[in-house]
Amino acid sequence: MYGGGNIGRGFIGALLSQSGYRVTFIDVAPPVVEHLQKNECYPIRYVFSGGHEDVLVTNVTAVNGNDMEAASDAIAACDIMATAVGARILKFIIPNIVTGLRKRWAAKGGPLNIIICENLMDANLVIEGMIKEQLTEEEKALFDETVGLVEASIGRMVPVQTEEMKDGEPMRVCVERYGFLPTDGAAFKGGIPEIKNMVPFAPFDFYLKRKLYIHNMGHATCAYLGDLLGLEYIYQSIDVADIRILVQNAMLESALALSGKYGVALGDVVLHITDLLNRFTNAALKDTCARVGGDPARKLSPDDRMIGSSALALEQGTTPAYIAVGAAAGVHRYIKECDGMEQGMDAAKQVLREVSKLDTQGGLAKLILNMYEKILAGATLYDLRRAADAVKASTFKPIV
Repeated sequence: MYGGGNIGRGFIGALLSQSGYRVTFIDVAPPVVEHLQKNECYPIRYVFSGGHEDVLVTNVTAVNGNDMEAASDAIAACDIMATAVGARILKFIIPNIVTGLRKRWAAKGGPLNIIICENLMDANLVIEGMIKEQLTEEEKALFDETVGLVEASIGRMVPVQTEEMKDGEPMRVCVERYGFLPTDGAAFKGGIPEIKNMVPFAPFDFYLKRKLYIHNMGHATCAYLGDLLGLEYIYQSIDVADIRILVQNAMLESALALSGKYGVALGDVVLHITDLLNRFTNAALKDTCARVGGDPARKLSPDDRMIGSSALALEQGTTPAYIAVGAAAGVHRYIKECDGMEQGMDAAKQVLREVSKLDTQGGLAKLILNMYEKILAGATLYDLRRAADAVKASTFKPIV
């Protein structure tokens, strides 16, 4: 398990342990590595409204990722591997993976499936490109034959762990109960392993887009609208009636688009939205608007949750009026956090032009700018909701 952080320990490592594997974490944080080597276990806490349940994850150990020999030996010898290090760290783990693969090939080891648990579109292609940059032509052929880069959709919400949440246990991770792990069923090499709660699915692109354009987009919209009210936590934000309606309607816009593109029953996607909205209310997670809305530059980029979902909606004939409200609030957050920028229409146009790569004279940019202008003018959330309602009403085509 490459990455001993919140997702690594709080989700994937726990599933692997509960599936009967001995889990070796590779991490560069000495306290994490030393604790796992010494104790061979760590606690996780399922938190929910009104209580919690403590579980001990056992049969684990760790090696330091800065020790290439130990890390590559673990990769060479493992039955299955997963990564959860964060998109910006991936480039730093590639040398250890390449060295481990070479040792594995030299020992005539079997196929290696790497479950990729990174919040990054086309993460499999990104990792494949970085690995192959360091391989010979012969090794590239071996890689294609023996290595499965398996994308996963991480739905479990794991917030930043506070000292209060650790409750005297520095290795404790507090998580929600949701524990399903959809994976790309077509990407495995040499058979699909038995892993608790893993759901292999093909074609997998639907699951990735559902996670990004419904879960992540709705979560970010909730965070950005909460920011406008000065709220700290996601559960506080989603409890505001106008925010809940805006978030729900934005998610429904994405649901319509995804249902149309992939031919998935709309009712199934709507049930997923209902589940997510309920999970957003989990006060025990203490997930903050600051964390969920963090890195707005990435979240406002062309293919990410705000702009990518809007583009898909337009492609499928749906005007993303409610998503545009969330995107406008995201632009407001971006400008607030950007040194040297001040709130204003020129700044908003610059963000959409340079970050989101939108033509500011295009329909989507104009829609977002219209909502942003209302935020600048002091519009209430009710006003923003009514403005989005009016946009939707103007696109309504009666059945005759």
